[in-house]
Amino acid sequence: MDEMKVLGIETSCDETAAAVVEIDKSLNCSLLSNVVATSMDLHAKYGGVVPEIAARSHIESIIPVIDEATQPVGWDNIDAIAVTKGAGLGGSLLIGVMTARTLSIAKDKPLYGVNHVEGHIYANFLTTHSTPYDYQLASKAPVFPILGLIVSGGHSQLVLFRDHFDYTLLGRTQDDAVGEAFDKVAKIIGLPYPGGPSVGKKALDGNAQAFDLPKAKMANKYDFSFSGLKTAVLRQAQAIIGQDYTFPSKDLPDRLSEAQKADIAAVFQRVAIETVVDKTILAYEEFRPTSVVIGGGVAASPELRRQLAERLPIEITYQDPRLMTDNGAMIATLGAFKAQLGQPTDNAYTLEPQPNLSM
Repeated sequence: MDEMKVLGIETSCDETAAAVVEIDKSLNCSLLSNVVATSMDLHAKYGGVVPEIAARSHIESIIPVIDEATQPVGWDNIDAIAVTKGAGLGGSLLIGVMTARTLSIAKDKPLYGVNHVEGHIYANFLTTHSTPYDYQLASKAPVFPILGLIVSGGHSQLVLFRDHFDYTLLGRTQDDAVGEAFDKVAKIIGLPYPGGPSVGKKALDGNAQAFDLPKAKMANKYDFSFSGLKTAVLRQAQAIIGQDYTFPSKDLPDRLSEAQKADIAAVFQRVAIETVVDKTILAYEEFRPTSVVIGGGVAASPELRRQLAERLPIEITYQDPRLMTDNGAMIATLGAFKAQLGQPTDNAYTLEPQPNLSM
């Protein structure tokens, strides 16, 4: 088919999102609509996402979000539906998958269940849009082979793509993802959720060299681990106020000065980002990809971009930050490539969510 329009539905965590992407026979992708409803404010007081609250929010939001996303195009012009089947929160995924299955049957549209993490990479293939939003999209699509770094609240992965749907997972986190570590450190020093932006802002007032923190040594050189780093931050914060490991972490924010919080934020951010960048550079030097792309909410970090710019010998073209966090556009784009390249469809009567899905 010369042109195809694909609806993408994303409900893996706390964003209810839908978008429509058009792909032509030359594999050029254009974003036609993109709608996101987030329940982040509901989770902020808990310092992280509460699965039941997220699932209930999806139930309330998903039909209005899909209606808004499809309105500019019209259902008659939608050629296929793509939905996140994993990885993510089981209850949240279930809402998206069951909605997509129902629409696939009712509207007689082929269905593609896709991998959320892979979708973060495919967001980088969007180069034009006709939405009312002022997206600053990548000037050109990445060229294979592609080294993909996915860094978010739930995922830290390095992937080498040789071609579409032909990839090798080089490494992944063995415990906390980097974004999750930011959230936990923010809680330790009394900063608001989500932790990435709040730690980054606080770090601007701190000394990133005030002390040092350890980096995990992994059996697989491309794997990540941030649990030990998080614990090291806790012990450092306790030591700064003259206490030992028995001092309750919940009482630390009241005992730390603003200057001490800023130093902890700055040092943690430097070491966490260095860990990610070290492995990215190592993979680049081994595989010499043509393009390097970044996906996930942490990709918007100015510190990550600064370190990569200093150390990576090729330029990275970053996608609009609104397309790096969870969104329907990345799912629609991945589904569009599957549809245009003739990948198998899923059975709308049997597709099931896979919370622990891996690449």
